[in-house]
Amino acid sequence: MNREMLVASLKKDLEPWDIIVIGGGATGLGAALEAVTRGYRTLLLEQVDFAKSTSSKSTKLVHGGVRYLAQGDVSLVREASVERGLLAANAPHLVRNLAFVIPTFNFWENLKYTIGLKMYDWLAGRLSLGKSTHISRSATLARLSTLKQEHLAGGVLYHDGQFDDSRLAINLAQSISDNGGTVLNYMRVTGLRKDGFGNISGLTVKDTLGGGEEIYLNTRAVINATGVFADDVLEMDNPAAPKSIAASQGVHLVLDSDFLPGHNALMIPSTSDGRVLFIVPWHNKVVMGTTDTPVKHISLEPRALEEEIAFILRTAGQYLSRAPQRSDVRSVWAGLRPLAAARAEGHKTKEISRSHKIIVSKSNLITIIGGKWTTYRRMAEDVIHKLEVVLKWKETVSATPHLKIHGATDKVNWEDPWYFYGSDVLHLHQMVARQPDLQEELSREYHIIKAQVVWAVKEEMARNIEDFLARRTRLLFLDAKEALRIAPAVARIMAEELHKDEHWVATQISSFAEEANGYLLK
Repeated sequence: MNREMLVASLKKDLEPWDIIVIGGGATGLGAALEAVTRGYRTLLLEQVDFAKSTSSKSTKLVHGGVRYLAQGDVSLVREASVERGLLAANAPHLVRNLAFVIPTFNFWENLKYTIGLKMYDWLAGRLSLGKSTHISRSATLARLSTLKQEHLAGGVLYHDGQFDDSRLAINLAQSISDNGGTVLNYMRVTGLRKDGFGNISGLTVKDTLGGGEEIYLNTRAVINATGVFADDVLEMDNPAAPKSIAASQGVHLVLDSDFLPGHNALMIPSTSDGRVLFIVPWHNKVVMGTTDTPVKHISLEPRALEEEIAFILRTAGQYLSRAPQRSDVRSVWAGLRPLAAARAEGHKTKEISRSHKIIVSKSNLITIIGGKWTTYRRMAEDVIHKLEVVLKWKETVSATPHLKIHGATDKVNWEDPWYFYGSDVLHLHQMVARQPDLQEELSREYHIIKAQVVWAVKEEMARNIEDFLARRTRLLFLDAKEALRIAPAVARIMAEELHKDEHWVATQISSFAEEANGYLLK
């Protein structure tokens, strides 16, 4: 994972790659891991940082999709429930079993949700994370002590998975590397090259950290896994390509844990806009979301709309004994879902299927859109299978259903603030033992020390302070003010590791401040 060495090697490498994957989010990382573990010479290119866009901005749930069951999409729920179980087994340091409670207010709600969630259990089969059951009013309040008590009849308890999205992305990048593949962030694809038959035979990329030099690469196949940016690559291939993406914005707010103490999550099954809303404990904070707002403008850092913020606060206030206010919000973020565009106009985004879709262009460019984190592995399996069929390659068998992800360990102490490093935590402790000065605290409340910055640069390809503060640790997502406070210290540590000057430090602090301000509620 030494970026500079990998870039130097790439510039000299004239050997054709078997598969180049464009996009370093959930879909691209999954596809690259699927490819390399099937024996293909694989390269993954990400235009900014791994999981920078949609894939770091989820609700942090690995779930079958209770709402999809209500919509009658049984096959998607079954697929997601199976994948949830596999991911829990393959990344046990990142995926944990979380109990959810749906509060009920009359007999019919008790009956409806109990029956529905029994079906949810049944679809998961032996990979179920626990049985759902109706619980009494007192048991509901014991689990959710800050729930409003008026008219409460009881609750329905069910189980789903919770994870850390961008930490899984980093571990997938490391897994690709562990298995002989190459992954590079800050590599923007600028053009596709074709042979005399009109088939893709290579591409040009710019190293945006290395002065923008263009690099020419040869390849036998290209997978476009760029999420909400998929149409950009499709248009690069064919300027007349129809739009494939219907983007939908989802917003989350983060509060202190006293709004929902303990380790149980609250699921509100029917909001005023017909969605579900989750209030979930995560990293000793509480995440509330999400929304579903169709958007036309696609950007790397979308911003929450005032009406989305008000909707989440208002809905949470209807269920919590202490209604959260704007001043209680530690961080707010927005992400864009790359939904497959509906064929007919007028569909609401919450009605567009979350299942994935594979598009094969005349040039044999393979594009995968839609889907979600929970099914990333199945999406990868499908897209590599499709590639083999289209290109008439010998079909291979997936090696990923039971492949342990980098960092996997069964000895997880969820109370340890460094639990998300998994088996790598041992190396971090060894680093501190060798260099005691690395134990210097940067943030006491969030248990961040100097060693983590050094580790992120050396082992996790972090190349700017946002990489570290947003995705190697989750501080920007948990407490934007604290992230801003420690940003100068992080910049100086990274500058030392990367041999950068004071101008770089000043530029980093300034650009991060501009971005972090979008995570603060004014």
